Amino acid sequence: MTKKRRRPVSKRPSEATTNNPRRGPGPVAGLPGGFDIVAAVAAKQSVSAGPRQDTDSTVERGLPHSHPKTGPRRARGMGPVSTPAPTPPSLPQADPPLPADAVPDPAAGKERRGFFDSLDPQGLAATHWIDTDTWEGPTRVWVRFSGIRAASEPGAPSEQFETYEDVDSITPGTGRIAVTSRVTGVGAGTWNVTSVPVGGAVNAPSRPARRVLPGTVPLSSTVHTRFAALAQGPGVHLASWPLLVALGAILAVVLQAMFLSRQGIDPAGPVWLTIAGNTVGGVGARLWWLALKCQPLTNFLKAGACIQGFIAGALATVIIGSLILGLPTGRILDATAAGLFFGMAVGRPGCFFTGCCAGRLTDSRWGLWSSDRRLGRRRHPVQLYEAFLALLIGLGTLPFMLAAPLNFPGLVFVATVTVYTLGRQLLFPLREDPRTRRGRALTIAACILILAAAIMLAAAS
Repeated sequence: MTKKRRRPVSKRPSEATTNNPRRGPGPVAGLPGGFDIVAAVAAKQSVSAGPRQDTDSTVERGLPHSHPKTGPRRARGMGPVSTPAPTPPSLPQADPPLPADAVPDPAAGKERRGFFDSLDPQGLAATHWIDTDTWEGPTRVWVRFSGIRAASEPGAPSEQFETYEDVDSITPGTGRIAVTSRVTGVGAGTWNVTSVPVGGAVNAPSRPARRVLPGTVPLSSTVHTRFAALAQGPGVHLASWPLLVALGAILAVVLQAMFLSRQGIDPAGPVWLTIAGNTVGGVGARLWWLALKCQPLTNFLKAGACIQGFIAGALATVIIGSLILGLPTGRILDATAAGLFFGMAVGRPGCFFTGCCAGRLTDSRWGLWSSDRRLGRRRHPVQLYEAFLALLIGLGTLPFMLAAPLNFPGLVFVATVTVYTLGRQLLFPLREDPRTRRGRALTIAACILILAAAIMLAAAS
């Protein structure tokens, strides 16, 4: 049997460099290994265009592409494809595409960083927002934060972290909730953080849940590290506390000097005693906080401040100092009380803006959005309530400071401090740390007895 010979078909120039969907790819005319060159050039272009464009362009052009598990694939309408020969050394090698979470941020290293931001340890604060107006999940969930450090250069090892923050009492229609996770001791630079609510074993902090809640969408954000103590979430303004407290202290000293001058007392010595008392009171406030939280003295620099410790330390300094210098202790205390509570009315809102002494959650009209440095949501603004109480007490001292001195010097100071202590005990149930009921009841009873005695003495004078 004789074989039938086919007539040679001449190709047009365009067919020599393109792929025929019926016959498959053809070699480049006049070049050995033209198929390999076309594949290498197409791979180089697809890498620069991104992972998705690489797959689409390969299939559309009819060029073979590889799968990481099954190896080379063939395009639709093509015959079997053999593994192509290695790329010649003279051709440039294409770098593998980086994952989306490892691509360096173009703005990394260009942001303006202050002096404190470069200090160690470094930390970051990542925030996840929950909109209760559209929330249909449970009343208590975990929020999982997963972060990966953006690589400074391709191929560098990536640093990662994963933390969980619990959120309870989620009530629909109470505004947005900001859940902040603060991570310390991480590498400095830019981090890509993903957060998502998860449910499950919410009562086991050591075994947080892993199941993503249905209907929730993960949120992605780019976070830059800074000095760990300054890494805070929304609603926390650390500079407001020292600024307002300093303004309140200056106001207290000025008013004390004015009231003492009005009574014919040289204010120089008492003012210096008050300044020393403020210093001792600052130390006492931290020591009181450590004792209240059962913390060791080694945490002194990291400790908070309690107003009870401040008043105790400042009061002891003024009393002992005035007795040593032979100054009228009672009148100095009365003038100090007037300035003290006006100063507290100015300084106490600093706690509201820095997230300390936070109030309980509420959905009432009196609630304001504030943060306790972890959760930002509607709360009782108990710090502002206390500032208003201090303002009322300060205004109550004015008639006694402008009138003739009482026959019992120091009575104004005792009465005002008692009223303030009583008011604090009544406001404690609105705070997150309400103290014990028995302790509050005993304190309230003692304040009432002292206040009654002070009123009787004032009436007798």
